[in-house]
Amino acid sequence: MTVEFEIEGQKFVALNGGPHFKFNEAISFQVHCETQEEIDYFWNKLAEGGEEGPCGWLKDKFGVSWQVVPSVLPQMLMDPDPKKSQRTTKAFLQMKKFDVEALRRAYEGRNP
Repeated sequence: MTVEFEIEGQKFVALNGGPHFKFNEAISFQVHCETQEEIDYFWNKLAEGGEEGPCGWLKDKFGVSWQVVPSVLPQMLMDPDPKKSQRTTKAFLQMKKFDVEALRRAYEGRNP
């Protein structure tokens, strides 16, 4: 049994695989957020009844994996200055829910 649906112009097809097939990290969604307030909102809503993980990852109450990501993170990680990207990576590896200001401090080389 399948169902087709569309979210923000993106088409999806879901398949009911029965009780033998469970959600796992092979299927996950990213939510790109412009502000800390957006990160907090989506993190809190999606983690409710679910399970928090490292580096912005969580599973919702249905077992679906999500990563709630600040939109600035890819720019920080791809900076041509390797020290900036290394500091950013070191900072985010210590986080569950992303903290944009802490990432900015690490990226800029300011003490936390």
